[in-house]
Amino acid sequence: MTQRTVEIETADGTCPAALSVPGGGGPWPAVIMFPDAGGMRDSMRQMGERLSGLGYVVLVPDFYYRTGPYDPFDMRTAFSTKASAEKIMGMMQGYAVDMVVRDANAFVDYLGSLPEKEGGVGTTGYCMGGRLSLVTAANLGARIAAAASFHGGNLAKADDPNSPHHKARDIKAAVYVAGAIEDQSFSDEQKDLLEKSLREAGVVHTIETYQAHHGFAVPDNASYDEAAADRHWKATEQFFGSVLG
Repeated sequence: MTQRTVEIETADGTCPAALSVPGGGGPWPAVIMFPDAGGMRDSMRQMGERLSGLGYVVLVPDFYYRTGPYDPFDMRTAFSTKASAEKIMGMMQGYAVDMVVRDANAFVDYLGSLPEKEGGVGTTGYCMGGRLSLVTAANLGARIAAAASFHGGNLAKADDPNSPHHKARDIKAAVYVAGAIEDQSFSDEQKDLLEKSLREAGVVHTIETYQAHHGFAVPDNASYDEAAADRHWKATEQFFGSVLG
């Protein structure tokens, strides 16, 4: 397989991204992989490569492109100093839902223009990116066939008008959510509310809780858990394989 850096024209500028294409004959379905709050860095590129190896054209966007160039974060220490924590929180909070939706439409359009791509589009993401995955499915409707979230936060926050569960009836994708234990960003109350919202909307879905902590799937997180990460890869392969082929 090959990975290259590409640039995608959006309504707000130019978004760099890592594009991975499987080796051998294609074409293939596509998956957008949303990074966690740390944004684009080597670990995310490598995860995009691994997912592509399962038989998908994978796009990992640097969704912080509006902020200008930034040094990669070390997620083991990103929140250990006030300056670093404030920077990363500011970047997270600056990525508003209307921006997410504009970008996601541009990403899907871009993937549709590739000769290597054929078939449906899925989304997946980690921590912040897990929420972006569901936000995309909730706002792009039939353009997204499958949406996964791993240790995603604020997926069903009742007092947040932009919480994706409020638009569950607009989700046409199958949904897979893997939560973490002791995760205040996706509490048992949120899990119950998301389950209820998806069930009442008739969305095909699975919600599970892995016995690992927030950040378990991403290798450069301090909370990385090898067993849970392996489970997440198996679940990813089964989920996208069953929906996208």
